[in-house]
Amino acid sequence: MGKTESHILSTAKELKQNRLFMPSGARANSSGNVNAFDRWLVHKLLENIGRPSLSFILWNNEEITSPDIKKPLARIRIKSRYALYKLMQNPELNFGDLYSIGIVDVEGDLPSSLVEIYRAIKSMGSKSILRYLKNPFRQRNSLNEARQNIHHHYDIGNEFYKVWLDSEAMQYTCAYYPDPAMTLEQAQVAKMHHVCRKLQLKPGQTVVEAGCGWGGLGLFMAREYGVNVKAYNISHEQIVYATHKAAVSNMTQQVEYIEDDYRNIKGEFDVFVSVGMLEHVGIDQYQELSDVIDRCLKPQGTGLIHSIGRNQPSLLNEWIATRIFPGACPPSISQMMMIFEPKGFSILDIENLRLHYAKTLEHWLARFDLSVEQFRKTYDEEFIRAWRLYLAGSIAAFTSGNMQLFQVVFTRPHKNDLPWSRAHLYKDHRHS
Repeated sequence: MGKTESHILSTAKELKQNRLFMPSGARANSSGNVNAFDRWLVHKLLENIGRPSLSFILWNNEEITSPDIKKPLARIRIKSRYALYKLMQNPELNFGDLYSIGIVDVEGDLPSSLVEIYRAIKSMGSKSILRYLKNPFRQRNSLNEARQNIHHHYDIGNEFYKVWLDSEAMQYTCAYYPDPAMTLEQAQVAKMHHVCRKLQLKPGQTVVEAGCGWGGLGLFMAREYGVNVKAYNISHEQIVYATHKAAVSNMTQQVEYIEDDYRNIKGEFDVFVSVGMLEHVGIDQYQELSDVIDRCLKPQGTGLIHSIGRNQPSLLNEWIATRIFPGACPPSISQMMMIFEPKGFSILDIENLRLHYAKTLEHWLARFDLSVEQFRKTYDEEFIRAWRLYLAGSIAAFTSGNMQLFQVVFTRPHKNDLPWSRAHLYKDHRHS
């Protein structure tokens, strides 16, 4: 058995160990009658999540809606009394688990239903019960913990991701849609150009990339802009894939992929770039990251960090942080400043691509849904439903404004060789 297949089996085992403990028969539709207490709980649940324009259908097919809702946008089916009690106990964590195992379902468009819930909860502000259910843990990412967290999410098989990411560079980060009608492949190429132009890459420059995914950006920077890249990543599966891609592209003289933690970056570089890694670093490790950037960036160097973020400091959704992305914590802009301020870096540009990420996720989910039968050959139904919920929930988070996507460009404070406008972002100077 290969390493990838072994990890798939261990991941499936871990999911089974982590899911809700369920008494005998809890997965099946309950035949018990709905009583007055059950109805009171459902009304209380609707009140606790801000009375969204949704209805709940109970295990006896009885439908309950908030009194002021005439036509619900979707229906959430609760298939047993047990599921109702678990939802009341901790809706943020248990909704995902219950949906994954199939004893809670959504009848209607899943992303739109979740947008409605997010907006309803947000409208409640400090009155939301979820504010009090939040577990006050901190995301910690020591060298060993970071490796385990990345292994959990990324080393579940390259073939799984190939099916629904873009076919060119396998970018598992927000694409860029200057034209909303772009295909996913076109938008990912546009994103990579957007990053390179922000950094004003020039032939012969040296670039260090912290967290490189499957290596697509590194190869793109080297091929299209003539730079030399060293890319660090602790996902074994991704490094193997990226190294092979560089070899078949005859780019190994310009691009080197290193299986190691960003904290072990060595050397000095003209450019520091990180796309989609900061979410995994953890707020407590920002001082270390600041030290790394300061150590490796040349006096006239420029950097860019691309990261999922929040408008205000907050923990990631508990279910995603527990089941999908352990160790992840998207920062607010004020938290990101903990990277730049201690070393006196100057911020040159901040852009929010929130809606671009919502559109990226819509493309991913559409491709995921087209490939469900293929996934069933390797993964069980619980795994598939969990990942579908993760993608749909992410669409909802970016659509509703719960999540943001920040690109921050920075440099040393004394660098004066700076553009006088943003014209370089929208004009290709490579061949001028």
